Amino acid sequence: MKVTSERRARAAMIPVSLVALLLLAHVPPDIARGAQAPELATTILANSDFPIVLAQAKSLLKTGLNAGGSYGGEVWIRDLNTFIDLALDAETQPSIRTALLSFMQFQDEHIGIPDGYTPVAGATGPYEYIRVDSLPQFLAFKNTVETDQESSLVQAVARYVRKTGDRAILDEVIHGESVRTHLAQALRYPLAQRFSAEFGLIWGATTVDWGDVQPETNRGTAFDKNNSHPAISVYDNAMFILALDRYVDLVGPSGPHAAEFKETAAQLRRQVRTHLWDAARHKFRPHLYLHGSPFPPDFDEDRIYYHGGTAVAIEAGLLTTDEIRLVLGDMINDKRFSGAASIGLTVFPAYPNGWFKNPMMTPYAYQNGGDWTWFGGRMIQQLVAHEFTAEAYQEILPMVARVRRDHGFFEWYTLANEPRGSGTYRGAAGVLGRAIEMLVGWAEAHRSPGLRQPLIDD
Repeated sequence: MKVTSERRARAAMIPVSLVALLLLAHVPPDIARGAQAPELATTILANSDFPIVLAQAKSLLKTGLNAGGSYGGEVWIRDLNTFIDLALDAETQPSIRTALLSFMQFQDEHIGIPDGYTPVAGATGPYEYIRVDSLPQFLAFKNTVETDQESSLVQAVARYVRKTGDRAILDEVIHGESVRTHLAQALRYPLAQRFSAEFGLIWGATTVDWGDVQPETNRGTAFDKNNSHPAISVYDNAMFILALDRYVDLVGPSGPHAAEFKETAAQLRRQVRTHLWDAARHKFRPHLYLHGSPFPPDFDEDRIYYHGGTAVAIEAGLLTTDEIRLVLGDMINDKRFSGAASIGLTVFPAYPNGWFKNPMMTPYAYQNGGDWTWFGGRMIQQLVAHEFTAEAYQEILPMVARVRRDHGFFEWYTLANEPRGSGTYRGAAGVLGRAIEMLVGWAEAHRSPGLRQPLIDD
């Protein structure tokens, strides 16, 4: 299904006063009329697809830690960070512990934390591979347009420790330094290498929301001082704020560097609100450019809505409850006017055809407006966490339905809800499975007395 320019314009011109009306029109009548929590809990617990999809997700996560079937043996930290909770439930604790430590084996003051690593025998990707003597069986790689690898590692270690109670991992020594020290060094890397003193925020290359493809080069994954356009976006900064918070949780308020990193997180929150949040449009600005934009000067990029970065911003505590309600209404509007199946829609409207040299980045494809459960599921999690449970239940249904229909967890979907990319994408399995767990957990706490046992066991 194509989105016409007229429909794009309509989406951009929807007045704020209609957001609540559209939201009510989208929610089933019984919920819109204010159904009581026990009634919603009963509906959630009666959903027969939830236990099936959750079991499928855990089954997939038992089979390895690589990003998905089309990624060979590549273990990516940005993906592992999003499925680690469910993978630990799938009894893969030893391999996850080893994987987390492996990322720190490749840590370097010049490259920070790599995106991922892969067995030497399978190292056939278009990367400049990185070797270390301590792990000769693996090679690492890094897409340097991103600024989320360090943040992802710190968050992943924190999730691992919280879930397993294995605080001994923090005392492990790698290259003469403890894991605590490696995590602190990981946080210092973006502050040293990618910090804008002008805006008080960290930067990356110009990419679409959370993506790792810039417009200026064909593949688009390597930062190039001669071609790339450094820019600040909400995703990188929200991820970094979360990492700073999780580090303080790990070491405690009196731990090494805790006070410093807590203050850094507070400063970043203030700067995001000052420079990136557009209160009038109740959205985040896509980019603040440090040295000019790669796009034509008459292009109003601020019209573009970044769904994924907004979901992570909510997790980082950057929006109020009222603002969450507004951005949810905007996401639903974007879904309706684009024709997408879910609020996992990356951006709306998409960047025009030909503006990215990478051929995958056509409008409403891949990271340029594809529909990704990997981020839609994270938005569902935040809706549950912030008591938008009825809306979370409504918006998760199309994501669950297509897992059942397509017999897998696909990387992304077209506007016509057609699956694309890996059909065993662990990031999608991890976030969707966790979202189901959160909904069912809420339902168990709010179900009517005497209701039969829940469909999903703890």
